[in-house]
Amino acid sequence: MAGKKKNRSKTEPSLSGKTAASRKPAKKKSGKVSTASARRTSTRRPKRGVFGRSVRFVFYWGCVAAIWGGIVVAGIIIYYGAKLPPVDEWAIPDRAPNVKIVANDGSLIANRGANGGEALSINEMSPYIPMAVVAIEDRRFYSHFGVDPIGLARAMVTNIMHGDVVQGGSTLTQQLAKNVLLTHAQTLERKVQEALMALWLEHKYTKDQILAMYLNRVYFGSGAYGVEAASQRYFDKSARDVTLGEAALLAGLLKAPSRLSPARDPQAAESRAQVVLGAMHDQNMISDSDMATAMAREPKKAPSYWSGAEHYAADMVMQDLPDLVGKVETDIVVHTTLDPGLERDAETSLKNALDKNGKKDRVGQGALVALDATGAIRAIVGGRDYAKSQYNRAAVAKRQPGSAFKPFVYAKALEIGDHPSSVRNDAPIRIGDWTPENYEKTYAGPMLLTEALAESVNTIAAQLVMEASPEEVVKLAHKLGIESDITANASLALGTSEVTLLELTGAYTAFMNGGFKATPYLISSIETTKGKPLYKADYANPPRVLSPQVAANMNGMLMRVVTEGTGHNAQIPGWQVAGKTGTTQSSRDALFVGFTSNLTAGVWLGNDDNSPMRNVTGGRLPAEVWHDFMAEAHQGLKPKPLYGGGKLIEPAPARPNSSGDNGNGTTLVELLGRLNGNNKSGTNASTGNDGMPVPPGSVGEAQPAPEQQKRRGILQLFGGG
Repeated sequence: MAGKKKNRSKTEPSLSGKTAASRKPAKKKSGKVSTASARRTSTRRPKRGVFGRSVRFVFYWGCVAAIWGGIVVAGIIIYYGAKLPPVDEWAIPDRAPNVKIVANDGSLIANRGANGGEALSINEMSPYIPMAVVAIEDRRFYSHFGVDPIGLARAMVTNIMHGDVVQGGSTLTQQLAKNVLLTHAQTLERKVQEALMALWLEHKYTKDQILAMYLNRVYFGSGAYGVEAASQRYFDKSARDVTLGEAALLAGLLKAPSRLSPARDPQAAESRAQVVLGAMHDQNMISDSDMATAMAREPKKAPSYWSGAEHYAADMVMQDLPDLVGKVETDIVVHTTLDPGLERDAETSLKNALDKNGKKDRVGQGALVALDATGAIRAIVGGRDYAKSQYNRAAVAKRQPGSAFKPFVYAKALEIGDHPSSVRNDAPIRIGDWTPENYEKTYAGPMLLTEALAESVNTIAAQLVMEASPEEVVKLAHKLGIESDITANASLALGTSEVTLLELTGAYTAFMNGGFKATPYLISSIETTKGKPLYKADYANPPRVLSPQVAANMNGMLMRVVTEGTGHNAQIPGWQVAGKTGTTQSSRDALFVGFTSNLTAGVWLGNDDNSPMRNVTGGRLPAEVWHDFMAEAHQGLKPKPLYGGGKLIEPAPARPNSSGDNGNGTTLVELLGRLNGNNKSGTNASTGNDGMPVPPGSVGEAQPAPEQQKRRGILQLFGGG
């Protein structure tokens, strides 16, 4: 029984139908297998599930973010794009009109206007310019569609690596959109609109048109907008002619126009140019030898401002334009009367004299103007250095002319009946409270008018003014071309009223051309760049302002100023030269104005602060400058005589009749009276107790000591006023 019980206990069946004995080993085996499987499951399957879920998570939410990001970007584009005008109203605004100013031979004087240079097509400008700009600013310009994602990505990586913004991602098309269509504000709105307009530009224009528009508008520093203005500004040449090295320098300026300007820092400008050359070489635009040659350039400082005396003429053109054509609304070409060769000669003559004598003689400034017989301005120099001072001392500055005003006094004397051989008394004179004195305070006694003008005698000029009346002298001066106000008093004979050198020289031209008014003018014609005429000067029929006889006599008398008087230094071998010196009190102003049969020119020297020079007279330094300029101007020309041949036309001699008249309207009493300073009876003169005419002023009172009764000294003869 006991054994049976034991066996039953061992063979007790389980729920699975197996005995306990058989189940136990199975459990053990089964346990080993499940443990290994569990170990594998815990180490492999869960790992693959986490990675997959991570990938699926990133992909899913990445897509969600991309979709929402796209929606946001689209919303931003739509929002800011809606603020733009309708696409059919988009247009590139007209470029600010350019004024191209040319000389009488068609050569360029200057470009003026808001841009300072004319617009050029890609084919017109040097091929190196677009190459250099594309190489350094937008190497994928000809392959992108206005916005360059690759370039933008490259710029972002570069900036991240440097930790700063060292490279921009904007294309040239985007820069054009920003420059001509939008503001420069650094905002999201402007960047979005810039991209939209860049796409529009690429759709509407060719690549070359876009590049040309950009190059003709972009700022190159130092006030130069566009490649033509920049080329003229920095290299004094057209953008058509710039070299590879110069083009690289221009392209390099776009990064920082003001800081890299060669007018400010030539070394920095050249260093940047070499970076541009390297970029061009890397992109196979230039060869090794081309790069080596261009890199051998020495840094050269550009002038801090436009240089060259021709810019004084350009300023005058811009001042006169509104009166001639009104508001300039399109590109125009202004043809001037300026002769480039004469302009260079004038500038050189004045500069050389001031460089040589300026410090020694304490003279800091000068001016020169030259006119032909019609009044056309052939040369004008308004100062010593235009780059340092743009004030035009030839056309704008008003200074006292001194004795250079006397020819108008003598011309009036001839008009009222005097002749070159008329006589006046050089002696102390009092006119009201004024007592004029000669330069050397010496007196020569009775003199011919020709001699008095040649030696610039003040006392006789003062007498002539009062005899003709100051008002009549003023009228004649205005008639000849003096436009400034002149005070009608006795002292005007000594040039005390201020005038410009240009109007004074123009008035002298009436002597030179035989008595016709010569109105100074610089602009001969104006037209659009397409050839449409806008203005043409017409000075073909000027009015006669002097009789032929007076003009011829004045030429003869003024010629003696040069051959025998104070203008001796102005003589030009082979040519008849006429002119007059002028020196104001304490040598504050010194002038010489003179002419040949070919040209009239005036020279002024002085200081802007009106300080005295050291013994500079019109017959010395100004006459020397005049001579140097005119000698060059007349090289190769055949000499021709002055109007009238330099001869003095006198009244025909006649025997006195019984009434004492000598046959030419002048009595013997009047001729004798002239020895005491009279002109003729009835001309602002009274009659003394002895029946002799008395001049309008006290002449001959307080006669000088015998040693003073002499001809004027050699200093005054050849160097005085």
